[in-house]
Amino acid sequence: MPLKLTTYHAGSDIPPLPGDDTFHSTTLFRIYEATLGYNPLLIVASLDGQPIARLLAVIRRSVRLFPPGIIHRCEVFGNGEFLTNSINSEAVFKDMLQRLTEEALRKCFLIEFRNLPDARFGYRSFRSCGYFPINWLRVRNSLHNADRIEARFSPSRIRQVKKGLKNGAEVQEAQSVDEVKAFAHMLHHVYSWKIRRHFPSREFFYQLARQVNDPQRQSRIFIVTYKNKIIGGSACIYSGDNAYLWFSGGMRKTYALQYPGVLAVWKALDDARQRGCRHLEFLDVGLPFRHHGYREFVLRFGGKQISTRRWFRFRWKWLNRVLTWIYK
Repeated sequence: MPLKLTTYHAGSDIPPLPGDDTFHSTTLFRIYEATLGYNPLLIVASLDGQPIARLLAVIRRSVRLFPPGIIHRCEVFGNGEFLTNSINSEAVFKDMLQRLTEEALRKCFLIEFRNLPDARFGYRSFRSCGYFPINWLRVRNSLHNADRIEARFSPSRIRQVKKGLKNGAEVQEAQSVDEVKAFAHMLHHVYSWKIRRHFPSREFFYQLARQVNDPQRQSRIFIVTYKNKIIGGSACIYSGDNAYLWFSGGMRKTYALQYPGVLAVWKALDDARQRGCRHLEFLDVGLPFRHHGYREFVLRFGGKQISTRRWFRFRWKWLNRVLTWIYK
């Protein structure tokens, strides 16, 4: 029986599916679906009526201040999830990739595959569908061999954590929807000053907040408070035995002595270790320049820099051909 591909655009249409990859889950689909400016699509591959793979993508509106403009881009984390070992995953991925490319390019200007677990997987499929690779950098902290995460911190980072706590800052997991809303408001203010850092609608975090009382939730939000005011925090998502820090920040200029940005990352790392996660990865450490402020910041928490690639596909054929020629 031939492979069947089904594309879902509404969460209410998706049947129960196996799998444990949060980045391709129905849960994340519904979070995207409820977020203003986000339009998810889920491609499910089936054989003999049984789902064997799935690929979740989201088309989001991206506003650029320089150069000014609004574009729609499609983002995919990883290569999808394969639900059985008895298939040719490369061949299935190629079919899903072709379907995604056809559907996404009708609505967006750019498709990007990022945070690939294996940079070699799907190379021929990407090339055959007109994608081109750009070398990128990732930062990941190993947690499984550390009794204390501070053992890998730089001396200056350890001093900042101690000073922040000594100067009255407190760090905890958000316990209510109101705390998550205050966190989202604070983080939006922090990100509004960063031209090239994407920040979703606050509804994205409100959807995460609905999982606060769910013991099986796949996300957590940590907040840094000072005199009962939220001055920093971080949002993490969990998949398998790994944690991913998606967004973090703090009011470091107003509350410099409390080091809210440092404490937000420290808490995410410490909590992930206590929960038995093997690694924590920072989902976006900036453009792959030799020196980058945010990447230098997170590396002082003891993580390792990993070379990888991202795959891109533009709607404009002439532009895509030029870039494919440059990034051979």
